[in-house]
Amino acid sequence: MTFRHAATIDEIPVGSVIAVDLGGDAEVAVVNTDEGVFAIQDVCSHAEVPLSEGDVDGCTLECYMHGSRFDLRTGVPLELPATAPVPVYPVRLDGTDIYVDIDNPINQEN
Repeated sequence: MTFRHAATIDEIPVGSVIAVDLGGDAEVAVVNTDEGVFAIQDVCSHAEVPLSEGDVDGCTLECYMHGSRFDLRTGVPLELPATAPVPVYPVRLDGTDIYVDIDNPINQEN
């Protein structure tokens, strides 16, 4: 696994999301929730807009453009119009530092 530093926990209050560029094609939305920190591809599978501009609700992230909600644990869309999942990535916390492994998505079928 190749974890890359994404942010610090202080940069992402609980219930919020930030966009992080981890190099190459790796635009990632890092989300801090009551259930933990998650990393998901920062592109909606329906309209190719940044998910990081959406709203966090529990363990979901809602696309601001058309309202599709994605489960942060699996990347599966919970609301139409999106029907395809988006990649989610392993997250590791080391103190206040957040690391994301973009080379090994949790949902490998994506």
